[in-house]
Amino acid sequence: MKTNTPSKLEKVLAAGHLAVTSECGPPRGSDPKEISEKAELIKDYVDAVNITDNQTSVTRMCSLAACIRLKLMGLEPVLQMVTRDRNRIALQSDILGAASFDINNILCLSGDHQSFGDCAQGQNVHDLDSMQLLQTVRHMRDEGKFLGGDDIKRPPQMFAGAAANPFADPFEIRVPRLAKKIAAGAEFIQTQCIYNLDRFEEWMKQVVDRGLHEKVAILAGMTPMKNVGMARYMKNRVPGMDVPDEVIKRLADTPKEKQAQEGIDICVEAIERLKAVEGVRGFHVMAIEWEEKVPEIVERTGLYPRPQVD
Repeated sequence: MKTNTPSKLEKVLAAGHLAVTSECGPPRGSDPKEISEKAELIKDYVDAVNITDNQTSVTRMCSLAACIRLKLMGLEPVLQMVTRDRNRIALQSDILGAASFDINNILCLSGDHQSFGDCAQGQNVHDLDSMQLLQTVRHMRDEGKFLGGDDIKRPPQMFAGAAANPFADPFEIRVPRLAKKIAAGAEFIQTQCIYNLDRFEEWMKQVVDRGLHEKVAILAGMTPMKNVGMARYMKNRVPGMDVPDEVIKRLADTPKEKQAQEGIDICVEAIERLKAVEGVRGFHVMAIEWEEKVPEIVERTGLYPRPQVD
């Protein structure tokens, strides 16, 4: 039942271009200036911008409202939606709300456990999990029906995405888990931040061997390191993150005042290498509170200017 014009991200991928997405975290308050300023920095360098949904379980401006702000600025938003905070009624309701503003990209996630955030006593909902949310998006779009069976007037036209972590243990289930997300309805995938290029390339080889790259568009996640402290923190404190010792050593051997630029260089080199990997359809550049560096990364990797699609 998908009848409207595809999202810009969907069209870029369909045309065979390497897509570029980025993301912005909403503010810890109601002033929209912060999200608008971040978006202005990156708008000409990416095809779409993710808006995170209370990331790390910290209360922020809602993703939907921030996506509307981007839409009104003429940008292409990707609505991130976690199942942690809403039951199936609220999830479907927010999908319709996004569709009413022609927000046509959604990333379906479970969300970090509330114990990580600022409301540790909060209750996880998880009425649906992330795969069931994917199925819900596709059911509402393709069948034009609510989960309860009633028809939807003007069904949401969402390009459905999911996340994948090639580095979580056990490694041998990573590709089968991806296959399940594709079966649930994922049309694009944004991966966890990639630092262990060898491990990622092994994951991609398994993806290609199963033909999954022909069923879903995989965008490789890239996050530039600001300094060696950030690298060590991500290696030792962030679950599911794989930061090789050689990356940490390279930053540690760099003078402190030059570590930020070295982190950018490492990110650029990784993108250049991964551009040649079969099945990689683009890059998701997550410059966490460092959005001003996205243009440099995109330009240096030959991904600018972005293609114009009708």
